[in-house]
Order: sequence, then C-alpha cells, then structure tokens
Amino acid sequence: MSKGIVLLAAGGTGGHVFPAEALAYKLKERGYSVHLVTDSRAERYAGKFPAEEIHVVPSATIGSKNPVAVARSLWTLWSGMRAAKKLMARLKPAVVVGFGGYPTVPPLLAATRLGVPAMIHEQNAVMGRANKALASRVQAIAGGFLPEGGGQFPDKTVTTGNPVRPAIIAAANVPYSPSNPGEPFNLVVFGGSQGAQYFSKAMPTAISLLDDELRDRLRITQQVRPEDMEMMSVCVAQLKMAADTAPFFTDMAERLAAAHLVICRSGASTVSEISVIGRPAVLVPYPHALDHDQAANAAALAATGGAKVIPQAELSPEKIASILTHVMNDPEKLARMAAAAKQAGKPDAANLLADMVEAIAARRTIAEFKGKRA
Repeated sequence: MSKGIVLLAAGGTGGHVFPAEALAYKLKERGYSVHLVTDSRAERYAGKFPAEEIHVVPSATIGSKNPVAVARSLWTLWSGMRAAKKLMARLKPAVVVGFGGYPTVPPLLAATRLGVPAMIHEQNAVMGRANKALASRVQAIAGGFLPEGGGQFPDKTVTTGNPVRPAIIAAANVPYSPSNPGEPFNLVVFGGSQGAQYFSKAMPTAISLLDDELRDRLRITQQVRPEDMEMMSVCVAQLKMAADTAPFFTDMAERLAAAHLVICRSGASTVSEISVIGRPAVLVPYPHALDHDQAANAAALAATGGAKVIPQAELSPEKIASILTHVMNDPEKLARMAAAAKQAGKPDAANLLADMVEAIAARRTIAEFKGKRA
C-alpha cells in the first residue's frame, strides 16, 4: 500500500528531469507513488521516468518586455495554476517538490496556496529564476551546490548535493583505469541541451592538429546537435576518426565510466555525475547562461582539483589539441584528477533528499530535520 503521493515538478531539460528521476526511484523504493509535472520538451528524457502518470500543465516564462507577450504569459501561468489546483484536488499529494524551470511555477504556486507542503531543489551554485520566485513560499530549499544555511533563506536551506540516476551510481563502481601511451584513449565530449554546436565546430579541427600517433589512440564519443550531424559525419570520415556521434546517448553513464577524459559544459547535473563517477574533466561553461550558473558549478569542482575550467572564448582548437597532447602523455595526472573528482562526489544525495521530502511531508520543520541529522 502506498505511503502517499509525491508530486515532482521539473522543467523539460535533462538538467531538471534527471535529478527528479533519481529522487523518484528512491521515493518508490520507500513506498510512495510518484507523479511528474513537466512540459512537452521532457519527452526524450522522461520516457523511463518511474512515475504513475506524467502531467503537462500550461506554463510560460516572462522573458519579453512586450506588454502583449507579458499579458499572454501571465494568462498562461494563471491557466496553469488553475489546472495544477485541479490536479492536486484529484491526487491529494503529500508533498510537492520543484526542480526548477518555468513549468514548476504553476504547481508550486498552487501547492503553497492550497496549503500542501512544498519544497524546491536547486541544482546549481546560483539559484535559477523560477526557484528564486518560489523560494520565499516553500517550506524548504535543498541545494546541489548551495552552501548549507547560506543564501537568502539560511534557516530552510540544506545542502544535499544533486541526486544522480541509478545508472550513474552503477557507473561509479567502475574504477578509473588510466590510458598509458600507446593504448586506446576514450574521450567523451558533450554540450548539454544548449551548447553542443561549439564542440561540433572545434573538436574536428583540434583532432586534425594532433600527431598521428595520438589521433590513432583516440576513441571519441561526441554529442552532436541534429543539424550538425552531417557536418560531423564528413569530418569523421575525412580524419578517419574512431568516433560515435549522436544527438543523444541513452548509455551515457556507461560511456562516462569508460572515459579517460571528459570535455563538456558545466551544468549542475553534468558536474555532479562526473564527480560521482570520478572522471577528469575540462569544463567549458556555457557563456550565455543568464546567471553564470555554469561558471559557478565548474569552479566548485575545479577547486577540488577534479577539473580544469576554460572559458569558451579562450578555448581554441589549438588549445584543445595542446591539452589532449599533454594529458594523453601524462596518465598519472589524469588519475589524480579522477581521484579528486570522486572525492567531491555526493553519491548519497538522492537518499538525503528523500529524507528531506519525507520530513516536509510529515510537516516537520527544517530545524527538526537538521537536528535529526546532527
């Protein structure tokens, strides 16, 4: 028999959906029923989401200064809140948990107005706009990188880390195995939902600059936007690269486990997954992120020695080739970085977040929750 329903709300990108998915598995293990509220963008991420039902409610972001566009967005948000209220009247959730992104706003506002216990989880080192708008209304704030008792709401902020999917936890059991000179070198390159185009342009040129011996060692996994696939296919053929390219890899956890080096953006889920598995990385923060959250996430891992951070403006193909040449000839350095990354990982984040959800559902205060942890 179910302990009750937990309603998770997440924006439709992997960075929001993956942590919600990890929590969903833990809650189901503990006997809860899980429902997800998201948007249509989440379809490719939410296919295996362990929810009884996946709901879509109207939502919008207010990003325009045009009065007509603002009015339209406000109307959509109001419609979404009405739909969310009806959903909650039917489901009667024990608690509502938001993971950021504008689709979380209607269900979280509806919960707080109906008196349903509610909390948010912020994946990044800098709080996103949706969570900022909701932070004062909810009972608790869980943080992936937010400092314990920090920020604007220290009394209700707990640093849990970012929950990672079961596939990542399984990959964390694979020890890092250095690639010695002359041996195959597995390189994983990906850019998240907003940033793969830069790597599609830079990586082929960088690889063309490598010595033949190093290029022959490379085994590349690279995420490529659909519109860049044809260009990448031509480059792979011309350079005779050993490369798997695709817009999305369903087995990315296994590919990360096999990686000797990762070159990627620094979204919160990405940084958390790399650190839990324990793989050395070159992090290239997305330069157009509104709150510079990716730069802050990257800095957190770089401070441990587990990653090197290079702004995109400074990362030319020549620089990438130089980095690859250096690290492919220095496996001990990569092994040290891998160990440092692993030390920074929080593999138990999903359990801690589930504990927090249960406390809020039971209407315990964060002070009580912290007291039990101490």
